Amino acid sequence: MNSDVVIRFDHVTKIFGNVRVLDDVSFDVLRGQAFCILGRSGAGKSVTLRQMIGLMPPDSGRIFVQGENVGELDSEGLNRIRKQVGFLFQYSALFDSISVEENVAFPLRRHTRLSRTEIHAKVGDLLGQVGLERHRDKMPSEISGGMRKRVGLARAMALDPSILLVDEPSSGLDPITSQEIDELLLGLRRRGTTIVVVTHNIPSARRIGDRLAFLHEGRILDSGTPEQLENSRQELVQRFMSVEGGT
Repeated sequence: MNSDVVIRFDHVTKIFGNVRVLDDVSFDVLRGQAFCILGRSGAGKSVTLRQMIGLMPPDSGRIFVQGENVGELDSEGLNRIRKQVGFLFQYSALFDSISVEENVAFPLRRHTRLSRTEIHAKVGDLLGQVGLERHRDKMPSEISGGMRKRVGLARAMALDPSILLVDEPSSGLDPITSQEIDELLLGLRRRGTTIVVVTHNIPSARRIGDRLAFLHEGRILDSGTPEQLENSRQELVQRFMSVEGGT
């Protein structure tokens, strides 16, 4: 495999009941690239993300992350891969019963041997990067949705992953806050982090994405730069880009 390929889907199919959520899907994500997966609700976008870290094994085909076939890894191998991958969930998935600081510190306490002082300093740095260092002692219920998303991003980056998976970063956010999240993701991309984003927000995809892929009924209808998808030969892709782009 080309050393620049960080993630590869090789003829992947995933079936739930009688529905082919993914149907013979193939694509590559290159190192340092921001790759956006677009599509209507139920198109299989979030399933695609979860398969990248072995949460949902494919029914057929192969998935490679950092050159390793995820489907062939044992639990130790999966844990090794997952430490290289940060995951920002759609609704942040913070622990409600612990503070902002403890949420960000959680992966550091679980996966590193850093001292309490070192963890405190690391968390301060991470929260500083997302503009929330002054809120470290608050509970998730005491901060806004956009702030929770930024805390989730800080936690996702706690182990300095080379890959970041992001599920609907704009979900539930106003346009200004959504753009602020995009700017944080762009900053990570400029530092060399490979980013895969699931989104239906076309302005966000244009800001973030080097390459976009449009999923429909389990298949990739088209992929390319934002400009290429705007001029796609697929009418549905053109319509999606046009309609969503105007909102």
